[in-house]
Amino acid sequence: MTESTPRERRQAPLHTPNALGSNAAQDIAAALTGVLADMFALYLKTKNFHWHMSGPHFRDYHLLLDEHSDEIFATTDALAERARKVGGTTLRSIGHIHRIQRIPDNDADFVTPEDMLAELAEDNRQLTGILRSAHGVCEAHNDVASTSALEEWIDQAERRAWFLFEITRKA
Repeated sequence: MTESTPRERRQAPLHTPNALGSNAAQDIAAALTGVLADMFALYLKTKNFHWHMSGPHFRDYHLLLDEHSDEIFATTDALAERARKVGGTTLRSIGHIHRIQRIPDNDADFVTPEDMLAELAEDNRQLTGILRSAHGVCEAHNDVASTSALEEWIDQAERRAWFLFEITRKA
């Protein structure tokens, strides 16, 4: 018996058998990986704003954004594992995230609290659309488990967008 070299082991395919078929696996994994990149982008932006929050409502906004970032981060492992379960691959690096994310970064030195909250509200609304699109891909391939998870994440994104909208509403 010959032992394989480390290079040969690295080149082994990451094919996970499933009942969905190879086209479904490729489509679903791509949709979920795109969502995953956007979740990481939104997570980091939410943490950025959490870390750089200031002003008279600091405590309330700081705690809210911490809660939101925890909720967003909680989706990441499930998304990546789902892409692998259906037979695909997923994110490999921060560079990979950057290449496919649709939620924009904010690298500004200063953002007002009101602008932070409004931007995150819009990002969560955009994420809702991205999640619905991925849901459509999964539904088209009869991937019930992914559609079910996506429905929960859609509800979470809508809730975050609603809270952020209500906080910024001028009475």
